[in-house]
Amino acid sequence: MRLVLALALLAASPALAQEGETPARPDRRTFQPPEGCTAFLTIQMAACTVSHHFTCSADPEGWQRRVDMDEEGIAYSGAIDAETQWMESYHFLPGTREFLLPDPADPASFTDLTTKGQDSFDFTTNSPELGPTRFVGQDRLIGETVTIDGVTLDRTEFRITAYAPDGSEAWSSTGNEYISRDWRFFLSGTSSIVAGGTVESTEDAPVEFIFPEEPGFLSVSPKHGCGLTMSALDALSQGARG
Repeated sequence: MRLVLALALLAASPALAQEGETPARPDRRTFQPPEGCTAFLTIQMAACTVSHHFTCSADPEGWQRRVDMDEEGIAYSGAIDAETQWMESYHFLPGTREFLLPDPADPASFTDLTTKGQDSFDFTTNSPELGPTRFVGQDRLIGETVTIDGVTLDRTEFRITAYAPDGSEAWSSTGNEYISRDWRFFLSGTSSIVAGGTVESTEDAPVEFIFPEEPGFLSVSPKHGCGLTMSALDALSQGARG
């Protein structure tokens, strides 16, 4: 059921992938949440991405889902729980999936971040295509708030390291993100990613928050930063927690 919910994202899409299969990247251009799901927010991001946030009645309480679309269609689909743990992620290019393994050593906690000012985490996801990846790091509030398109967000500082199945470092990243206390999720900001001796910089941020009944809600067309040459590692394509 969770795979069907994650992939039933386009109104007239081809047949959905079956449980255990890697989903093909859909190419239809009209976004609609799956049956039983309700979209509550569309965000136009600075780096040529439009994100749609929704909840589904079949999910556990507190879960949220997000779909990111670029100029070619869906790029990422994922789900977080009420504490912003990465429950499941689908990267349509290169076609990989990740699922949170149970009993993390140090679960991510949005509550700790907002009440104590910082939160450490140490958890592992498993990918049928890539195997297990361990993520270790920390998020910290830096005491700044910003208002973007009428929405107030807190700025954070983060560090994260991903470890391959053999225990070697796959990549690491540091930077700044945003959180919404009201919606209980993270939003991308700026980051520096190191992998294999190569450093990649990414810069993304929310530009427009679009609500139901407003023009542009559930638009499939990103508006900002398109046509620019951008480089990023797919390892962080889930971006801001889910």
